[in-house]
Amino acid sequence: MSDFEQLANAVDLQGRIVVDVGCGDGSFVRALARAGAEAIGVEVSEDAVARAREQDPDHRYLLGGAQELPLPDRSVDGATLMRSLHHVPDPSSAFPELARVVRDFVWIAEPLPEGEFFELLRPVDDETEVRAKAQEAISTATGFERVETIEYDVTLPIGAFEDLRDRVLAADPERAARFAEVEAGLRERFTPGDYVVPMRADLLRVTSP
Repeated sequence: MSDFEQLANAVDLQGRIVVDVGCGDGSFVRALARAGAEAIGVEVSEDAVARAREQDPDHRYLLGGAQELPLPDRSVDGATLMRSLHHVPDPSSAFPELARVVRDFVWIAEPLPEGEFFELLRPVDDETEVRAKAQEAISTATGFERVETIEYDVTLPIGAFEDLRDRVLAADPERAARFAEVEAGLRERFTPGDYVVPMRADLLRVTSP
């Protein structure tokens, strides 16, 4: 199942107000809306917010980060963080803000530091430590109870090396210089095909008032 199917199986989204933190181009915001949620996107850079608004003028996109969400207290039913928590410099700092703005649930889906795709990209950006910090922050978060943890695989079809480069740089344009440095080695190791990304998703419920 896809990332979104995993969420939809775990949470009733119909009529809920949900903020996607680290929304990128807004694809998950649009999926939330199609499932009946009132969806809001939050991104950390002005350029990313502008691109999301341009691609999707029908939904709200706000400038902000997980450590400082641009939303009033208790203003949303739920929050989703899709592969974004490990990009927060201090992942634990996200949880007081989530507890402040969320009334009900938080869904956090994080890639695990393992698998063929992870090993392929390790020379570009070795995320072993930051992914471990994200998992530690989830396990020690206060103000929430962990309802469910789901492990699943996402398959990424990558047919050409250029598709790999586009995917990597779309996720983080600051990787461009490092990608160029190691490109020759990546080309040698890259094989077109399906790459499996092991994922772990945690469903948390707010316990603090």
